[in-house]
Amino acid sequence: MKKLRWLTLFLLWSPPALAVTLPAVRLSLEPAKGPEQVAPVLQILLLLTVLSVAPALLLMLTSFTRLVVVFSLLRHALGTQQTPPNQVLISLALFLTFFIMAPVFREAYQRGIQPYLDHQLTEEEMFREALKPFRQFMLKNTREKDLALFVKIRGEKRPRNPGEVSTLSLIPAFMISELRTAFEIGFLLYIPFLVIDMVVSSVLLSMGMLMLPPMMISLPLKLLLFVLVDGWNILVGSLARSFF
Repeated sequence: MKKLRWLTLFLLWSPPALAVTLPAVRLSLEPAKGPEQVAPVLQILLLLTVLSVAPALLLMLTSFTRLVVVFSLLRHALGTQQTPPNQVLISLALFLTFFIMAPVFREAYQRGIQPYLDHQLTEEEMFREALKPFRQFMLKNTREKDLALFVKIRGEKRPRNPGEVSTLSLIPAFMISELRTAFEIGFLLYIPFLVIDMVVSSVLLSMGMLMLPPMMISLPLKLLLFVLVDGWNILVGSLARSFF
């Protein structure tokens, strides 16, 4: 307490040369006198909005959707409940997303962000150029049927080339295409584990062991099968190659 008291007295009675000058902060609710005073406020609101929806943008424009859905279906196929936990699966999906999307991120930076930082592009041109690599990635992994659905719903004319496809129609079409692909992969993952469950249930039923839950026997067998075939290596490798 004595040290704190002496420190307080020192700060109060220190000469002006040792005083710390703090910046003044002014808040005002005065009416704007021109558009130049409104523009910074709108830019700040836009920036906060973009930051708040950044996770959603990551889901919509990248490979994250397919990866995380497949990992979740794999966990259900194995019957391991919450193992691996959600944090592990989401972290793995995020790092794989960065790995798969690295060429797209690099191209977007080189085409849009770097020229903007060098004052060669305006903000509108920067967003348009940075979005082009993501559009190419989404067009490559979007089914024509899904894209035609959203083009028809919006009442747009049939695009004659990929450049005429609206981004607002492309993004939801890409997402449902990714969900379909993820469900197809999940179905293929379920087949071998479903066979094990059926065999174990039939054996226990034939032996009259009705009180023994089949899951207690099938779960170790499914884990053993997945480990012996090096399942994580095969699954992750197949998922990564499916985007290239």
